[in-house]
Amino acid sequence: MKKLTLGIDVGGTNIKLGLVNNLGKVVGRTSVSTRPYRHSKNQLLGALLAAVRSLLSEQGLKKENIQGIGIGLPGLVDPVHGVVNFLPNISGWKNVPLKKILETRLGIKTFLENDVNLITLGEWKYGAGRGIKDLVCITLGTGVGGGLIINNQLYRGAGFVAGEIGHMPLNETGPLCGCGGYGCLERYVGNRYVLQKAAKIFHRKNIDFIDIRRFSRQGNPRATLFWREMATHIGNGLAGVVNLLNPARIIIGGGVSNNHKYLFPRIRQVIKQRALKIPASTVKIVRTQLGDDAGIIGAQVLVNHEI
Repeated sequence: MKKLTLGIDVGGTNIKLGLVNNLGKVVGRTSVSTRPYRHSKNQLLGALLAAVRSLLSEQGLKKENIQGIGIGLPGLVDPVHGVVNFLPNISGWKNVPLKKILETRLGIKTFLENDVNLITLGEWKYGAGRGIKDLVCITLGTGVGGGLIINNQLYRGAGFVAGEIGHMPLNETGPLCGCGGYGCLERYVGNRYVLQKAAKIFHRKNIDFIDIRRFSRQGNPRATLFWREMATHIGNGLAGVVNLLNPARIIIGGGVSNNHKYLFPRIRQVIKQRALKIPASTVKIVRTQLGDDAGIIGAQVLVNHEI
């Protein structure tokens, strides 16, 4: 049989594992919660290794059937040396030589990457970015991340942190961001912040995007203003990206992209108004196509490139 890639997507609440064939199709999967292990690096590593072995066993596979492991992590990663420099939401993950650990324990070649970069690779090869040589992929959720494909190559930057769109400063006198800066895009459109604002707008202690969509369907004018303001902030941030990189496509993913009906028209309008005419006229704004599998599928693209 042809060898498979094992894709691993480490998130703040769970780890998703998937076996991906050479056509970019997920042919086996499992997941494990990270919540019990958030404060123990060794326990989380143990759970990850157990999940890998369990998945291979369930599928009747041995390590020889796996061409490589691609793992995406939500933090600062050195893909060249295979080191996790820092994971902000999982304790104890500083300067961890994860590539060496996994290769030693599993006997399978392993490659590390930032999680949004893997999503970007997956969408570029098999999803909304197929056939596009210059694109930007952003994820909108608790945080705001980005990945860049320039001339058919993943662009990592000198320190492997290119694409931090969420920390583009929109307003130097704006609110304090978790990164220590002021007025970052993430501070205006990250889930926690926009839902805090929505709670005040709608006078509700607890509110989510499902509630706000329901208000929109009911014709609530406050919902219309909420979406407009959020989309305006996103559009302002992306207008700068459009001017700087002149991408042919911007792919928007993450949970917030489920609200595309309310956000995308205004985002496109703001980009047209704020960006230079030529790059604004050539860029297309689209949703991700691969959904929650994008990172796992992107791992296959990474491994194929590295091996």
